[in-house]
Amino acid sequence: MNYRTLGKTGLQVSEVGFGGEWLERHPEEESIELIRYAGTQGINIIDCWMPDPKSRDIIGKAIAGNREKWIVQGHIGSTYQDGQYVRSREMKDVKPAFEDLLRRIGGGYIDLGMIHYIDSEEDWEKSMNGEFIEYVHELHESGIIRHIGLSTHNPVMAQRAIRTGFVEMILFSINPAFDMRPASENLDDMFSGYEGDFSGIDPERAALYRLAEEKNVGITVMKGFFGGALFDPKRSPFGSTFTPVQCIHYALTRPGVSSILCGYDTKEQVDAAVAYESASDDEKDYASVIAAAPLHSYKGQCTYCGHCRPCVMNIDIAMVNKFYDLAVQQDRVPESVQGHYEALGVTASSCIGCQDCEGRCPFEVPIAERMEKAAALFGC
Repeated sequence: MNYRTLGKTGLQVSEVGFGGEWLERHPEEESIELIRYAGTQGINIIDCWMPDPKSRDIIGKAIAGNREKWIVQGHIGSTYQDGQYVRSREMKDVKPAFEDLLRRIGGGYIDLGMIHYIDSEEDWEKSMNGEFIEYVHELHESGIIRHIGLSTHNPVMAQRAIRTGFVEMILFSINPAFDMRPASENLDDMFSGYEGDFSGIDPERAALYRLAEEKNVGITVMKGFFGGALFDPKRSPFGSTFTPVQCIHYALTRPGVSSILCGYDTKEQVDAAVAYESASDDEKDYASVIAAAPLHSYKGQCTYCGHCRPCVMNIDIAMVNKFYDLAVQQDRVPESVQGHYEALGVTASSCIGCQDCEGRCPFEVPIAERMEKAAALFGC
């Protein structure tokens, strides 16, 4: 298992994580064993947005004795009322629900205290003004939550969260289909309306990834498999299918992303996700699926897929393009991006313009031209 730094939290998280949403569907002992098995495969981050006692007990019992080895995303504002999940900002519901989470998870702390699920402007205003956000800060100042995070499906809200300065990481929904959709306050919109010609990543989502990288706010990923629809040609908006490894690779190649949290029912599904770490470039290749899909194209846009390799001058073209895309929208090149670019060693100025790479690009990116522009922008 490979690990990445989760933005400014400094936490080292496994590239492949554990989304706990499906735990309650199985007998308790079976789900406990599944989490423990995931831990033996190197997975060390788990999300618990679920308010039901069964799910929380399963996670707490599974990580007992190894609490310090697990990074838990625990949500503030996810409550259980009359046997039902209710998102709430009312302290009479929020505080008991979080205290219940803390007790059931164990250890006396939550690593990532997640402001739960803000997708709308109205909810943002309600959450960020008053007792709810005061409670979040109190938990952080007391060390009960080690870091403040926020979950959202809306890239506009995610950008607002990053700009607060106190949100250290984001739980965000990322997959090739979602990335083509404009921002919405209604999650259901993201799963429908894919008829027509979609031409690449939505600008607000691209802006979010740039901002997260620039501000060193880490991203963990939910809904990476589009509810399983990307595995089914009849339900996939691309008209063709992806594998779990391809979806994982897509998420992990977005700027700012540290970990993708997959849902599991079986140990075999854990194995299929962890297989990402030993997969070949061909097995990770999501770009060919997108490029060949009818009515869906990222033509002219670099998706950082790596098809351009190998370069005769040993330039990491995908990374150069990523840093160029991060920098070009700014008034000036951020120091952090400049530093990361220079750390590549072999930079865009080494390009000899042979264009061999362009013949391998599924999206017809004018790579030699972009190398020229990158060299000029970064000065090397």
